[in-house]
Amino acid sequence: MSKLLEMDAAIDAAIEDGQTIYLGGFTHLIPFAAGHEIIRQGYEGLTAARATPDLIYDQLIAAGCVDDVIFSWAGNPGVGSLRAFRRAVEDEVPHAIGLEEYSHFGLVTRLEAGARHLPFLPLRSYVGSDYIEHNDSIRLIDNPYEGDLDEIPVVPALNPDVAVVRAQRATEDGSAQLWGILGEIVEAAFAADTVVLSVEEIVDEDVIRSDPNRTFIPDSVVDYVVEEPYGSHPSYAQGYYGRDNEAYLTWDEQSQSHEGTQEWLDEWVYGVENRREYLEKLTPKRLLDLDPTTNYATPIDMGEY
Repeated sequence: MSKLLEMDAAIDAAIEDGQTIYLGGFTHLIPFAAGHEIIRQGYEGLTAARATPDLIYDQLIAAGCVDDVIFSWAGNPGVGSLRAFRRAVEDEVPHAIGLEEYSHFGLVTRLEAGARHLPFLPLRSYVGSDYIEHNDSIRLIDNPYEGDLDEIPVVPALNPDVAVVRAQRATEDGSAQLWGILGEIVEAAFAADTVVLSVEEIVDEDVIRSDPNRTFIPDSVVDYVVEEPYGSHPSYAQGYYGRDNEAYLTWDEQSQSHEGTQEWLDEWVYGVENRREYLEKLTPKRLLDLDPTTNYATPIDMGEY
């Protein structure tokens, strides 16, 4: 059954004010088009969870969509700070936000617990760390087995109301294939109550069956599918386009003031109706400059099955 929708319809159907949302992608396949649609639709009171919040969370915060952030490390990758994030924390502009911080492994472990329908999972990496002193959600439990630890740190399950994840390609019913850096995309998809899958292209089932080892997200966990070419720009999609470093530098400059962020949002989010108009503003030459160098994988004869 086809689950294909336009981005505005999928976001409208999936998200409500006050929910916990997860926009997946670790530097790669970040769902910028979906994030911009969330801003355009004016959502409020969101809890935004994500490993490495980068520009898209800075923009959501600047737009006033977010009340709380669950995260592990926050910054403009390769450039510097997230200025809107810092303004909200330090100066309460546009309003104050709450923070709940983990290590990368701690946050991904929360998603894994959620995906496995477990209340919590242990992880040794917090032994000797002061995270436990600053985050009440990280707790110690007695070790029920023999070993060198009397107590083991545990983190609670994270089950976002909605996860928005990207992939390179999928069928209309949501069988999705990814390659390159996967980050926590798959864990987020399995942990969330509702999943919006955005892809570079829709392909036939025969394409998916021809290379099954790339299929990390099954259609059974996907609720809505959106075909959105360049939907990860200015981040990258392995094999489709590279990272637009100029965009990251521009945001760093523009976001030095709250007024600057609003000017950027007025031009690039509120000033366009959809991703198609956004791409037209970028110009074909800028997009062509992001074309990757061809580097084909060695073919594998999968055989019949």
